[in-house]
Amino acid sequence: MGTKSREAIYGASVRAAAEQAADARKIADRLACEAWNKRMLGFQGPAQPSPALGDALNAGYLYLEVKCLGCSTHQTVALNIVRRPKTTPIHELERYMRCRDCSRLRRRPYKRSHLVALRQAKISVNDPASTWWPGERD
Repeated sequence: MGTKSREAIYGASVRAAAEQAADARKIADRLACEAWNKRMLGFQGPAQPSPALGDALNAGYLYLEVKCLGCSTHQTVALNIVRRPKTTPIHELERYMRCRDCSRLRRRPYKRSHLVALRQAKISVNDPASTWWPGERD
C-alpha cells in the first residue's frame, strides 16, 4: 500500500499559486509603467524613479520613445535589444541615447536626449498623431 506523492497532493495548488503570482507581477509592472508614462507625458518628468527594464518588457512595453533636444526628432528604441541588465531603471538609459543625425552633423557623438514615454508599438511617420504631445504643436 503506497501513499500519494507530494506532487499529487500539492502540485496543482503550487502551480496555481505560481500562476497567480505571475499575473499579479504583470499587472503591477503594467501599472508602474502607466504611472511613469503619465508623469512623463503630463509633467515632462521627473524621470526618476522609473520602472526597471525587465518590468517594462514584462508589462508589454517594448519601445522607449526618446526626443533629441538638438533637432527635436522623436525616435523609438527597442527595449528587448538593449544590452543592459534587466534590473536597470529606464531613466539610466537616457545617458546612452545618441541622435544619429545630430552626431553626423557635429562629427562627434551627440548625447542630448529626453525620455518621452514607454510604448507598446513603434511610432512611425504614417501615424503622426502618436508623436504629438501637448504644448509642442502651435
